Amino acid sequence: MAIATPEVYAEMIDRAKAGSFAYPAVNVTSSQTLTAALQGFAEAESDGIIQVSVGGAEYASGSTVKDRVAGSLALAAYAAEVAKGYPVTVALHTDHCTKKNLDSWVRPLLEIEAQQVKDGKLPTFQSHMFDGSDIPLDENLVIAAELLELSQAARTILEIEVGVVGGEEDGHEAAINDKLYTTVEDGLATVEALGAGEKGRYLTALTFGNVHGVYKPGAVKLRPAILKEIQDAVGAKIGRTNPFDLVFHGGSGSTAAEIAEAVDNGVIKMNIDTDTQYAFTRPVVGHMFAHYDGVLKIDGEVGNKKNYDPRAWGKLAEAGMAQRIVEACQQLRSAGHSIG
Repeated sequence: MAIATPEVYAEMIDRAKAGSFAYPAVNVTSSQTLTAALQGFAEAESDGIIQVSVGGAEYASGSTVKDRVAGSLALAAYAAEVAKGYPVTVALHTDHCTKKNLDSWVRPLLEIEAQQVKDGKLPTFQSHMFDGSDIPLDENLVIAAELLELSQAARTILEIEVGVVGGEEDGHEAAINDKLYTTVEDGLATVEALGAGEKGRYLTALTFGNVHGVYKPGAVKLRPAILKEIQDAVGAKIGRTNPFDLVFHGGSGSTAAEIAEAVDNGVIKMNIDTDTQYAFTRPVVGHMFAHYDGVLKIDGEVGNKKNYDPRAWGKLAEAGMAQRIVEACQQLRSAGHSIG
């Protein structure tokens, strides 16, 4: 298998919704983390979503260059080639593009993809997220409607956020307060502005106390039942069960029970970043401590090339991150459900 076509991506979402499971959406910043994501999905026999944030895209272009479009395209090109060697299907997604970054990131990518479609080719990415959580809902939905139209021309799916995810990610920060909970009224306003699929398919991140990062027990109060309340109210309004294709943001550190309830209420995608960052880094730290006299040239010695060869600790890092993705696939019930 390889990168999902627009039709296969839609099928992935439909299968998840019908089967009450969700895909881990794993943030990557490099070829190594991308390879680790592919390895994890393959080991879990799960399809999945690989995504890049604005900071991750800038880093991928070169930390002294910081070209977010170039970095996004570079990671996508790497994925398109390397994914051919793994027996799973993955979709490519850009994550958390705020209003201030639209003109320098997602809009240029949509323009490139629209041209690809005109030329009879497939779009580079399968979906893009507009994060309008830091602006009023009315403005959020006006911009989302515009982007949904552009997404149609590019054969991509739009992801939006209705509500606020607390904590910090890539410089975007929000307080932990009552704004973290989307209301039924917010859900009704969303479907009124964007439709229920007739104007184009979109994914919706409704917030239920979500926070980026990992916090000590008690600091974050998730209420997945909110998702059911909104799904039921909007569904009754338009005559459809579970009308929204939901996204769970700030999924790192969540309990198995919270994840299960969210998936039962229509979540088909859960973002995971903080946990996989730690899972990637922890084996590297262990290797360096265990082989400090090999990775460092101490007391005039020459060290041990086998210890400081980046492949030695790189493979450990990839395996650690892959294992955390397997765990996520199992929690989200996507393990064993690959289209392939």
